[in-house]
Amino acid sequence: MWIYLAALLGLYFLRRWYRERQNVEKLTDKYVFITGCDTGFGHQLARQLDAQGLQVLAACLTQKGAEELERISSERLKTTILDVTSTESVKEAMNWVKGCVGHKGLWGLVNNAGIGNPSGPNEWLTKDDFARLINVNLLGTIDVTLQMLPLLRKARGRVVNMSSINGRLANTGNYSVTKFGVEAFSDSLRRELCPFGIKVSIIEPGVFTTNILNNVEENFRKTWDRAPSDIKEAYGQQYLESCCTLISQAYIKKANTNLYLVTDCMEHALMSRYPRTRYSAGLDAKLFYIPLSYMPTFVGDYVMTCFAPKPAQAV
Repeated sequence: MWIYLAALLGLYFLRRWYRERQNVEKLTDKYVFITGCDTGFGHQLARQLDAQGLQVLAACLTQKGAEELERISSERLKTTILDVTSTESVKEAMNWVKGCVGHKGLWGLVNNAGIGNPSGPNEWLTKDDFARLINVNLLGTIDVTLQMLPLLRKARGRVVNMSSINGRLANTGNYSVTKFGVEAFSDSLRRELCPFGIKVSIIEPGVFTTNILNNVEENFRKTWDRAPSDIKEAYGQQYLESCCTLISQAYIKKANTNLYLVTDCMEHALMSRYPRTRYSAGLDAKLFYIPLSYMPTFVGDYVMTCFAPKPAQAV
């Protein structure tokens, strides 16, 4: 019996391996719009797809980022300036994309733009801190997607949304809220758009060296500095220092520097005939965070808190 089960399992993975290596045809004629291309995953993906011959439409937040990307890319790649928190800016980008793609429509939309600061325990944060991340990471993703859907339907294309392991297993309050929202939006979108032939994929990276980690310890301290005195008393200075040490040692120094692990997932989601619904990138995501997210809640709570610093007034 075990032999038959092993054989069936082997056939399943063999079939999956074969299907996932089937690419769509005429990729060089297809247009892909990517947000957040100034640095990090978006910057690298734009260059990666450009090298593959696709028609890349890259959105940057700054003129400097756009000029730098154009300088190191081919003449095919085009850039525009986009602030995903501004509906007016999103509409202008949509009209620009519409003019670029013409009757072909938009094959791929990659919602990559995102921020991670301010950060800290929920009690240190304000409503505005939550709103700032929600406006970029979640509402920005939603707004860009809704504006681009008519163009995506025309090409029966792909939507690739950048989530995180924090969209499976909450770690930092405001950032996790946005990524859980991206997961929910992507799931509902996938089911709604299936009849139109549009596929939706979610990318769930572990901890990588991107701009989100830049100055994270400094921003953590700034959040502490502005906290009310009673909160500082409850947590204590030692808690702050222990958290900063943990951020430095466990996150920043051990963050994965190989961004290709993430951009290769994005590329596959855009180019494969049979893209996955979810892609996890990085060993920490594959072997720790994602498996832990399936565990009973009390197991996840214990693992995530057993080595965490304890506040001064903890019972």
